[in-house]
Amino acid sequence: MTQIGGIVYLLSLIISKKWNKNLKFKTLIIFISLYLFSTLLIVPLISPIFGREKVNHSEKIKPTNYMTVLLNRNYVKPKLNELLSKTEKKLNGTNIEINYLDANFPFINKFPLLPHLSHNDGKKIDISLVYETENGIITNKQKSISGYGVFENRKITEHNQIEKCLKNGYFQYDFPKYLTLGKINKELVFSEKGTKKLIENILKSKDLGKLFIEPHLKSRMNLKNNRIRYHGCRAVRHDDHIHIQLK
Repeated sequence: MTQIGGIVYLLSLIISKKWNKNLKFKTLIIFISLYLFSTLLIVPLISPIFGREKVNHSEKIKPTNYMTVLLNRNYVKPKLNELLSKTEKKLNGTNIEINYLDANFPFINKFPLLPHLSHNDGKKIDISLVYETENGIITNKQKSISGYGVFENRKITEHNQIEKCLKNGYFQYDFPKYLTLGKINKELVFSEKGTKKLIENILKSKDLGKLFIEPHLKSRMNLKNNRIRYHGCRAVRHDDHIHIQLK
């Protein structure tokens, strides 16, 4: 879940046994203190050795949920930070922000970042969809606390890839509906124009390898770029977020 939590917990147990002080919740206090110290100070110093760095926050680049940062899921290769920065500049003059979700852990290629299949090399990051009010005003609020799990379902005339995957036994396909941590801002609606503008500006980067979004949203927004791919039934549905990755 955090890549470093297990190691920090073992160190906490050792310190707790050697610290001769009768203190309630001693191990828990040591663990939380050591974990926060490691996450906020130590890990960012070591991660460049593995070719990764924290996602750079700015006026328009922010985590959808700060648990992403606390769980060390906000690390990317420098080129991905450059891609996000260039996209941010192209969004100047708009109120569209880049609200990111899970990226990668700070260390070691191919170390799994659950529940994702591919966020293991510093080249991937998930980005929230853009929403708007009922009056068409773009907002940077989200529809779930985690940023995942509130789907922009297909319209009746659109291709039903979700049903196809579920019927073929890929039960995990809509699993993110259990990962919302709570639904919020139910009055908001999917912003076709805002999400399309965000995607079109991401696509301007030559370093972008692939972008995943659910087929019915790709069709609805009339997106034609060949780097927009279908992620397959083995993954989870992508009508609650956008996935981008470097070449």
